[in-house]
This record gives sequence, structure tokens and C-alpha cells, in this order.
Amino acid sequence: MNSEKQKLSVLIITLNEEQHIKSLLEDLDFADEIIVVDSYSTDKTIGIIESFTNVKLIQNHFVNYTSQRNFALDQAKNQWVLFIDADERLTPELKSEIIATFNSKKTASAYFIYRIFMFEDSRLNFSGWQTDKIFRLFDKSKCRYNEERTVHEKLIVKGPIASLKNKIIHFSYSSYEDYKAKMRNYGILKANEKFSKGIRPYFSMLFLHPLYTFLYQFIMRFGFLDGRKGIIVCYLNAYSVYIRYKELRRITSSRI
Repeated sequence: MNSEKQKLSVLIITLNEEQHIKSLLEDLDFADEIIVVDSYSTDKTIGIIESFTNVKLIQNHFVNYTSQRNFALDQAKNQWVLFIDADERLTPELKSEIIATFNSKKTASAYFIYRIFMFEDSRLNFSGWQTDKIFRLFDKSKCRYNEERTVHEKLIVKGPIASLKNKIIHFSYSSYEDYKAKMRNYGILKANEKFSKGIRPYFSMLFLHPLYTFLYQFIMRFGFLDGRKGIIVCYLNAYSVYIRYKELRRITSSRI
């Protein structure tokens, strides 16, 4: 394929992202196609998206993150895609690198992008997030999200893998309640994933696994160097694990 003729589709999945979506869409002027798959937002997200004439909006009921991402992949007209979340931002340097990588002779089927975790309006330097990376730019003909993973999706890649040098900014933590709700939702989805695999809960794991998660991120991943922010983030990540086993116990008991 002639690389000069290749085009790039940018894919975004949303639910009630009025706080973020406008700023993101304004920064995607390099895309040949922009598709937003929304799971029936009830805030101003839809109106904001529809104000961008270059954006295609598709509404699809949310089942889990993997199915929603694979659905979005199927809507893209172009072979190469950039998947980005509404709460992520491209730095000018990353944007230039993505454009340069895409327009060059690509050496990989998928590219990792490292992320900078933002705690409200400042950067979180440790707490397990210092090595956070995720596939964002890839050839969809050689990639698919693993349907066995319903949260913290895993991209299955056929071919070489590489990483971009510049990082994406991740505005995941806007408030305590917002992040707690997100972690609770992740925990519930993870519980259903484990149940579908036949995994049954042990009572001890309800307490031991969350404790281990907190201590590992706070001590071994240097969360204590983030001070108060590190305590909060490590606690809420452990809380998600607690919800996972609590929900798994509930599901298992209800099916007996």
C-alpha cells in the first residue's frame, strides 16, 4: 500500500463527557475521520459533538469496554486508527510525533503511548502510574481487543510492537467522588469478568488482595512520594479491588 494514500481514523467512546469532549475534538484537526461512539449520554455531550461538522456520532448501548471499542473499530473506514479517550489530551510534541509516524514507513503494527496521570490539575509522579502505557495508534487489520477482558482492555496485536517517545496527558482524576465512582464501576465489571471465567471468591481475598494492592502501590511503587495524592489514589485503586471481590461474592451467592 502506498503510505501517501493512507488515512487515519480517530476513535473515541463516550458517556457523559461534557467536561472533556470539546477540548479533545478541537485538537484533532489532523484526522481524516473522527468517530465518537456514545453510550447514550444524558448531559451536554451529544450537543457538543453535534456542533462539530467533521465528527461522526454513533450511539451504541454499552455492554463493556471491550465490546464498545471493538464496535468502534468496525465503524472506521480507514486501516490505521488512533484510539483516544475523552479525558486524554495530546501534547503538541505527541501530536507531531503521531503525524510523523503515521506518514512515515511504519515499522510496527501497533504503538504504545505512555501516559501522564493528572490528579485534578497537577501531575501524579508515582503511585503505580509512572510506567502507565497503552496502545493508541495501530493497524486495525492486525489488532483486536480481547473479548475475554471486559475492563482494562487488552489489545491483541499480530506483528511488531513499538512505542512513541512523547506522552499523552490523562485527566482521569477530576474529583474524589468521580474517581471513586469510576473505580467502583471497574470493580463491578471485573467481578463479572471473573465470574464468566468460572473464578469463585475466597473470603480472605476480600481483604488480603485490596490490602496488598494498596501496600504495593504505596510502598513498592513509591506512592508515598506523592504525599496526600498518593494515599488517595492508592486507596481508591485498592477500593476497586475490594468491590471486585464483594461483587463476585454477591453474584456467586445469587446463582447458587
